[in-house]
Amino acid sequence: MSAIPPDPKDEFLLFISTYKDSKGNTVYLKKINEMISYRKKSLYVDYNDLILFDMTFATLFIQKTNDLLPLLNNALYEYITSLDPSFAEDVDKVFVRIYNLPRTVTLRAIRSALANKLIAVEGIVTKMSDVKQRLVKGTFKHLDPNCNQEFVYPDQDTFGELIETPTVCPVCGKTGRFKLVPEKSTFVDYQRIIIQEKPEDTPSGQMPRKLEVVLEEDLVDTVRPGDRVKIVGMIEVKQEALIKRGASSVFSFQMKAHSVEVSQRVLEEVNISEDEELKIKQLAKDPWIIDRIIASIAPEIYGRWEIKEAIALSLFGGVPKTMPDGTRLRGDIHTLIIGDPGTAKSQILQFAAKVAPRAVYTTGKGSTAVGLTAAVNRDKETGDWMLEAGALVLADGGVAVIDEIEKMRDEDRVAIHEAMEQQTVSIAKAGIVAKLNSRATVISAGNPKFGRYIVERGVADNINLPPSLLSRFDLIFILIDKPGEEDDKMADHILDAHAGNISDKNIIEIDLLKKYIAYARKNVNPKITPEAKKILKEFFIDMRKKGGESPESPVIITPRQLEALIRLSEAYARMRLSDTVSKEDAERAINIMRIFLQTVGIDVETGKMDIDTIMTGKPSSIREKMERLIDIVRVLAGDTSCARLKEIVKEAKNIGIEENETRRLIEQMRRDFLIVETKEDCYRPA
Repeated sequence: MSAIPPDPKDEFLLFISTYKDSKGNTVYLKKINEMISYRKKSLYVDYNDLILFDMTFATLFIQKTNDLLPLLNNALYEYITSLDPSFAEDVDKVFVRIYNLPRTVTLRAIRSALANKLIAVEGIVTKMSDVKQRLVKGTFKHLDPNCNQEFVYPDQDTFGELIETPTVCPVCGKTGRFKLVPEKSTFVDYQRIIIQEKPEDTPSGQMPRKLEVVLEEDLVDTVRPGDRVKIVGMIEVKQEALIKRGASSVFSFQMKAHSVEVSQRVLEEVNISEDEELKIKQLAKDPWIIDRIIASIAPEIYGRWEIKEAIALSLFGGVPKTMPDGTRLRGDIHTLIIGDPGTAKSQILQFAAKVAPRAVYTTGKGSTAVGLTAAVNRDKETGDWMLEAGALVLADGGVAVIDEIEKMRDEDRVAIHEAMEQQTVSIAKAGIVAKLNSRATVISAGNPKFGRYIVERGVADNINLPPSLLSRFDLIFILIDKPGEEDDKMADHILDAHAGNISDKNIIEIDLLKKYIAYARKNVNPKITPEAKKILKEFFIDMRKKGGESPESPVIITPRQLEALIRLSEAYARMRLSDTVSKEDAERAINIMRIFLQTVGIDVETGKMDIDTIMTGKPSSIREKMERLIDIVRVLAGDTSCARLKEIVKEAKNIGIEENETRRLIEQMRRDFLIVETKEDCYRPA
């Protein structure tokens, strides 16, 4: 079938006017009515419908796309203007855009044989340029006094990107200088994006492949960095430019987009067959399914049940909600693991990244602020500013795993505050002000700043992280390497793991577990029952009462922990594939929250629970001592002088604060700019 039949226009018009779906609806007549009503430029045609209507015509479309498309676009425009002549006053052209093309090619598989072929590719948008105008039909003026005439060049619309200045005037037939007349020329909207292989599709140890895609007309600004897209388009070759040496003999690929589909639902790209769906539903009927899921998290690691439970909760997550005013409440459960060296933190994180249906793994040492969030960089070829997505934006809808978070620089660490709570990334640079989605669960691990975790110190003193970041984690767990009775069992487990002898029938295979998580996140959105609501409310009120027994009592729990409890309860329900949060789910959530508060949210000095240990980094007992010391400094310093450290220590002893603690608190207050050191060992209030 090498030649185009004489009536492709008639065949296409017959298709759009008569094709009916399985319910008997004339799908494309309805779409054409929408185009007329809303003055849309594009008619999206499902390729599967073309196949069902006429296999020969559908095959021909793939083979002769460049020849057929202009004919079909004109036929559609004539058809629409015959239905509504006023359409021509507002819209000068329309486009037939094919989607659901069966020929999906991975970015890694694009080769020269695919040049000038219509294919579909999937990827994630990493860069986006500004919208520009591309010249398709220019009006030029011959700058010769004897001619001085204007003419259109070329006389047909161009589909390439380059229009060269004419060399000969078609009016007088002479050569000379020519000037473009922009106001009489025809332009189209033009934008370039870069798509990249999805992180989960990139082979281990290899660079993700990229492809430049050109968007034109009404396709511009339909995507933004971080979006997962399926693009149908024509693969073209583009000559690369050599810096300072002109054109090169090397060409690269680019795609001219015909249609763009943005993945609206999270995890819809995970393919689950009917047999796998039956297996998943059968698994969910097991009354011990929650324990089986937790046991299946990094089974080669002995024990660490609470840590594995926290990872499982993060992987399933709660239900995100959008309020009537547009405010979004996150459903993602952020988890932080702080632990001694050799306690398998990184191994647990690696497993989480492997089993999550969509994940991005990075380390604190190798991540900068723009690498985690977003950046604005100059394009090497054009010099234009382009918006580029970082790791948290690429992990949108999935899991961002950050190992060695304490090794990040302070200015880089600040960048993830917004991404964790508001779940957006805002950027303002080079005139580009943008807000990108980063609806990702953050699972992090860090080492204590003293090498090993010191139980006598609070969590804020043990890890080099600011309280503002610590407070954004729903669950924080501490791994302490403590010799004990379990050592022989742990040794047996490690030796068996290396010998390949770990075989537990309760463990769910990693591939099935991955699909179980994807199925639960996609299809299960549990709602809280009155019984569960009552238990959570009673726990919250009871903990608040304990904190309010006296004016000096610390705050044990805040509304932020109540929101975390709701998310945890929903995650437990999701593990069971349940549409409702039961009383047992709420009790489990309260139990793991208690473990978290009793190990991390505790004032080591008084032994009482105090959430300010995490929220502000200073428990109430320390805050009270600091307030007293500031009062002492203020009195001793007077109006003009400063208070000497020896005198401060002496006065502090009188109110029961030991010398070592006074010196430590004074140094901490100086670092926090609560007091100022005017000269050596002499202070005054800031």
